[in-house]
Amino acid sequence: MPAYRDRQGRPLVAVTGMGVVTSLGEGKEDNWTALTAGRSGIHTIRRFPIDGLRTTIAGTVDYIDVEPFCAPALSEEFAARAASEAIAQAGIGADFPGSLFIAVPPVEMEWPTRTALAQASGQEGAITYADLLRAAGIGDLRSWHDLFLFGTVAERIQERFGTKGSPISLSTACSSGATAIQLGVEAIRRGEAPAALCIGTDGSVQAEALIRFSLLSALSTQNDVPEKASKPFSKNRDGFVMGEGGAALVLESAEHAVARGATILGYVLGCGEKGDGFHRTRSSPDGAPIIAAIEAAIADAGVTPDAIDYVNAHGTGTPENDKMESMGLMTVLGERMKTVPISSNKSMVGHTLTAAGAVEAVFSLLAIAHGRIPPTINHEIPDPSIPLDVVPNVARDAAVGVVLSNSFGFGGQNTCLVFGAEPVA
Repeated sequence: MPAYRDRQGRPLVAVTGMGVVTSLGEGKEDNWTALTAGRSGIHTIRRFPIDGLRTTIAGTVDYIDVEPFCAPALSEEFAARAASEAIAQAGIGADFPGSLFIAVPPVEMEWPTRTALAQASGQEGAITYADLLRAAGIGDLRSWHDLFLFGTVAERIQERFGTKGSPISLSTACSSGATAIQLGVEAIRRGEAPAALCIGTDGSVQAEALIRFSLLSALSTQNDVPEKASKPFSKNRDGFVMGEGGAALVLESAEHAVARGATILGYVLGCGEKGDGFHRTRSSPDGAPIIAAIEAAIADAGVTPDAIDYVNAHGTGTPENDKMESMGLMTVLGERMKTVPISSNKSMVGHTLTAAGAVEAVFSLLAIAHGRIPPTINHEIPDPSIPLDVVPNVARDAAVGVVLSNSFGFGGQNTCLVFGAEPVA
């Protein structure tokens, strides 16, 4: 195998910098300390009135504020903070030598913004969404108009960090953060750039989004003790808990990283993606797309299923999703999956939606670096139909060389990543 190439002759993709922001704190150190201590960032919502709501809890990042307060502005701030940490760790300098791939939530004006714009427009009678956009494009509200255009967050992050080429904004539901990493890997493998800045970010915990998920019966309603509500893989799970945050990874070809003397934190060995049109929210009952995504990632990594040391689960805590993920893993890894450690970070940070794949990528690489597997907290009543080694409640020390990280989104958008401490020999 030529130097810095994988078995297929493609450039090895190294990770040289990481940054993360969640409800547990800002930065890798605070997040890792909280995760491995089994501490939850989920709490009663203070951001907006919750009277009459079925779900009143979330993993909001309350220590960061933006003006105007809205999902695009908050998502941009999460992305900027995570990218700053990642680029500083990589030591790659202010003139970033590669492209930006950023997963951002779908852009839509939220109720508070609509109300403010309606008042500012001066129009009487019924006001359409188009009227609001026009109002936002004039006078002092021009900045609001820009915020609610898909692609604005990417443009601002590019301006701040100096990435090259056209910034790529993407939204593939809950697999988006993983897809951003996949696109960065593919760009480096094709030789389009020596590096890529890959980000997943989401600040969507607003009343409207919460109510929509609630209407789908997707959210946990166990509000009384918020930190115990998210119960992935448990028999008494009843839905996911919304979270928010951002994560960034600096990817480089291994050759480029070594040439400039960078410290390599790990490798993205493989990526697998599979979509299906079975349903807007439900998984295909035969599990075929999930199985195909897992198989594709492992094959792309050039390893066998036996090489997987740990699975960082999608693990949302919804009855159907956890069951389907378990079935998919058992199909691909077979009986061995009963002894492969698996855990869900969403038990502590909630489901960070668009950001989840990137946030969990950082946590996967930290598990490799520290030889420690974060627990799935609140795992008190195992589901007998899920015969997995769910790391329960307390972190587990273990040699972790290869991690499979799963991201399964609404609409059958599935992306899996394989991370390794070393390239495959």
